[in-house]
Amino acid sequence: MDKKPVPTHVGIIMDGNGRWAKAHGVPRVMGHNAGMQSMKKIVIATSNMGIKYLTVYAFSTENWKRSTEEVSGIFNLIVKYVNSELEELDENNVHINIFGQYDMLPKASIDAIDKMVGRLADNDGLVFNIALNYGGRDEILRSVRKLCEECRDGSRDPADLTEDDISKYLWSGSANFDVPDPDLIIRTSGEERISNFLTWQSAYSELMFTDTLWPDFTPEEYASMIEAYANRDRRFGGREEAETK
Repeated sequence: MDKKPVPTHVGIIMDGNGRWAKAHGVPRVMGHNAGMQSMKKIVIATSNMGIKYLTVYAFSTENWKRSTEEVSGIFNLIVKYVNSELEELDENNVHINIFGQYDMLPKASIDAIDKMVGRLADNDGLVFNIALNYGGRDEILRSVRKLCEECRDGSRDPADLTEDDISKYLWSGSANFDVPDPDLIIRTSGEERISNFLTWQSAYSELMFTDTLWPDFTPEEYASMIEAYANRDRRFGGREEAETK
């Protein structure tokens, strides 16, 4: 891996916790707990491979449709994760951003997230983005509304708007985030769609899918996918050099 290029930014749709729990005959929240352990390993592996940005899909705007028990269990795991991993994240110089309106979560979860984000704010190692109460279309709508407000008050001319203006008001461009678009998006559990994840930002992302359920996704399989990425030819809508001659 040292001699091959690695992506700057990887996005992961962590899918399969529920199916893992069903296969093991345990409550769904236990599947999410197992998924949290997998996430911890992948965060470490990401940093070790020299990847600068990692964004994981933790809770979508659509996940509120799940049972109250499951949703509450997920939020309790957020508190557990912060309490158990904060010291190690800080020691490893990890910086955390939250993509999404997490102020709608229970107060205990909000307090834990605020504690984590504040503690790690000055770190300049791996930038770990957690998409929480996040939806890609909602994010685009949020950006467009802000631009409409600026056009309405006369500070912008609609005719001069660019793609960069929209990107600026996405979660990835907000405040001091300035997170580049993902080079690679991985989805576990056999589903082959992006499910409203980084909808705008993933326009030219490489996509990879695996049948492995998220709790069973190992750093070794992750590394093999990163190596496969290094062998892909990314043309961003252009043509191969041989074709242009």
